Amino acid sequence: MASSGEEPRSGSPGRAGTGTEPAAAADAAQLDTAEDFEVLEEEGEEDEDDLSELPPLEDVGRPPAPPGEDAQPPERGAGDAPGDPPEWLDVLGNGLLKKKTLVPGQGVDSRPQKGQDVTIRLKATLEDGTVVEEDPALTFTLGDCDVLQALDLCVQLLEMGETALITSEAKYCYGAQGRSPDVPPNASLTLEVELLAARDAPDLELLSGKEKIQLANRKRERGNFFYQQADYVLAINSYDIALRIVGSSSKVDFSPDEEAELLDVKVKCLNNLAASQLKLDHFKAALKSCNLVLEHQPGNIKALFRKGKVLAQQGEYREAIPILKAALKLEPSNKTIHAELSKLVKKHADQRNVETEMYRKMLGNPSAASTPRKCKDKLPWSIPWKWLFGATAIALGGVALSVVIAARN
Repeated sequence: MASSGEEPRSGSPGRAGTGTEPAAAADAAQLDTAEDFEVLEEEGEEDEDDLSELPPLEDVGRPPAPPGEDAQPPERGAGDAPGDPPEWLDVLGNGLLKKKTLVPGQGVDSRPQKGQDVTIRLKATLEDGTVVEEDPALTFTLGDCDVLQALDLCVQLLEMGETALITSEAKYCYGAQGRSPDVPPNASLTLEVELLAARDAPDLELLSGKEKIQLANRKRERGNFFYQQADYVLAINSYDIALRIVGSSSKVDFSPDEEAELLDVKVKCLNNLAASQLKLDHFKAALKSCNLVLEHQPGNIKALFRKGKVLAQQGEYREAIPILKAALKLEPSNKTIHAELSKLVKKHADQRNVETEMYRKMLGNPSAASTPRKCKDKLPWSIPWKWLFGATAIALGGVALSVVIAARN
């Protein structure tokens, strides 16, 4: 499905989008094939956690801007960092994100609220003055992490009509990766922002099918971006928002094609949600997400693969193996599934060997016990000496006890 919510990279900073570059087109073409899957390689990650050739996400395009850490802005009036001019506000108290008012606004009561759609004028420059972004009317949902975190945090502090200067370290902008070709890695940015408008988000019940698909896809693509940056918590947040949009009730009739497209978006979000939950070892949640996909599409290979991975991570090899076999049957040429299945079969065999050895130790040596000893002179009615000795000892013990009791009386 062609994502109608995609935006070019030259749009808003930090927005999810595949871009229009040839490299992005090549990536998309690869994802359309049966075997050429994208591989995510992360430092320090074990091979058994690598999704290898299976695409970790649905429709992952060229990753946009990396975010910073999730944080809440302080109330206005927080003290400035030592040595700062009085007009600078240290937004997070760590000196990495600062705001200064250039043109006052309409008062504190005019500040936007989280969940509202805000429109700003933006100009972003590097430390050397190079302009890397200009947008006369950038619109996004405040608090949904749709844009650079520096913007998401600071716009909450703007008054209507206010123009402010924001200085941000790379942590809250494009991070260590930067944005090729104009933003170098670990680049600080200066953002000139004017708050133009703030309005309540549209009523989901009144959105047309096309509008709902576009909005859900935009949130999903943002989740893909966070996944690529290994920020799985924010990825889950974005996928949850997208699923809430798709699952919202509607007062508008959708065409069959729109219904099918919404289901496609839902399945993609659930698959990506499971991938993120698996990364965080949230096995119960990941299993639920996989099962929801399989309810709609029993033959969804990615859901089958991830369900097998979840069960394997929990040590449920007996349940995981037939699920991966089903996935491999649907796509016999998939090397990733084949390798994972082979690994699980070996682990299951090792597990059974360990259990067998444990039972053998608990019950004694069954091989020795199963071989009867030969005794030529043994009669069928003869009593073993151990039993005879034990009975005699019990009898003698009883007599001795009776003597003691009689003596005490």
